[in-house]
Amino acid sequence: MIENFLKDGESDIKNLFSRFKNRNFSGDTGQAIKNSSYQLTTNIVMKVGSLLFTIIIARLLMPELFGLYSLALSTILFLGIFSDLGINSALVTFISKSLGKKDLGKAKGYTKVLLKWKIYLTIGASFILAIGSYFIANYYYQKPLFFALLAGIIYIPATRIVDFFNSIYNANNNFKKPMKNAVLFQILRLIIVPLTIVLLLNLGWSNQKVVFGILIGLSICYLISAWFLSFKFKKEISFVKSKENPLNKKEKKDLLKFILPLSTMSLSWIFFGNIDTLMLGHYVSSGFIGFYGAAFSLVTSIIAIIGFAVRGTFPIFARRKGKELNRIFSKTRNFTILISFVSAILTYFLAYFGVLIAYGKDYLTSVGILELFAILVLVIPASSVYDSYFISRKKTKIVMWILVSSTFLNIVLNFVGITYGLSVAVEVGGIYGASVATIISRIFYLVADIIMKRRIKK
Repeated sequence: MIENFLKDGESDIKNLFSRFKNRNFSGDTGQAIKNSSYQLTTNIVMKVGSLLFTIIIARLLMPELFGLYSLALSTILFLGIFSDLGINSALVTFISKSLGKKDLGKAKGYTKVLLKWKIYLTIGASFILAIGSYFIANYYYQKPLFFALLAGIIYIPATRIVDFFNSIYNANNNFKKPMKNAVLFQILRLIIVPLTIVLLLNLGWSNQKVVFGILIGLSICYLISAWFLSFKFKKEISFVKSKENPLNKKEKKDLLKFILPLSTMSLSWIFFGNIDTLMLGHYVSSGFIGFYGAAFSLVTSIIAIIGFAVRGTFPIFARRKGKELNRIFSKTRNFTILISFVSAILTYFLAYFGVLIAYGKDYLTSVGILELFAILVLVIPASSVYDSYFISRKKTKIVMWILVSSTFLNIVLNFVGITYGLSVAVEVGGIYGASVATIISRIFYLVADIIMKRRIKK
């Protein structure tokens, strides 16, 4: 079995290089390769840029202030999920299917409805953040984060506008414009935010005001990116100038049926991805949150880069059925696992040098955490392939129940891990407890994905 897996992987890689050499991007496989290539470039730009950005601000802020920034951002992202609730996934899925049927008017109809819903959700999320910031900062975290959290009122709408445009371009099989936007955004924030930090620190601003300034600077970068994506939007998206084919009641009902499980998924995802940081914010000081955030930032950068194939093939998954769909799924999964395995090994053995070079001696506490997180480099990309498959087949309830179960497990394990770790090794034990809890939850998620995939009829 292993021998066959390696042979298939070798064959896929040879085919991939052959297509690039001959510039052959015909058929679904060619389109998937082309999409994946642009998405790979986007992921590399975003994650290399994010890594450089994190390294720069971590060195400028030092662990304590960097921990406050990480905690504020995680909290804003957590509350900001109410502004999406599956809208982006629905956009890609339904617009891709409409375009596959050459029904441009219906694609426009779905866009109009989903945009309207997204605006309402974004306003609601910003309102929740506005009224909850004081309580969260002063009573739950007991840290100087009130002003920083208020910056999320601007940050959330700015990011959601960019997400919406990117989803439209991806659904239209246009991955080139989002790639260019990624380059622009990274350049902007690598210039604007560090300059903002240096200026505010020299002015002697308080910690929470510095974090506030960082988040406002990031929001400005997103707004400029949104303007770039809107430029020539009507010329580049095929269905924009078409006459709208409004959705009927049944289509809106089907859309809601698709989104409702995704809403639960979105809430669970944000819990799943941020509960460790949110719980650590209550139990440990900001400096240790900084150590944890530094390690997690490195590992997520690696995961995003090697997971390029998943997003690039999603529109293809959405248009294929039966044996053809399963064939593309198998190739994507095998290729992703092969890359993930090598990356996980490198992450473990190079953890010390990675942290030292990236963040400096002040962050060496992060090394052990990064070594543990090497397991996530193998697990998370594989899970993403399965999720993409389920969602493309409108099996969102499967993902929802796996995610809800994993999230509940993650919350329980984080509570146990953090409190036990604190009792054994104080704050260092707390962050290690959160790390182990996160890893176990992610493994459970992947195992559940594999089991459910086998139960689906081909």
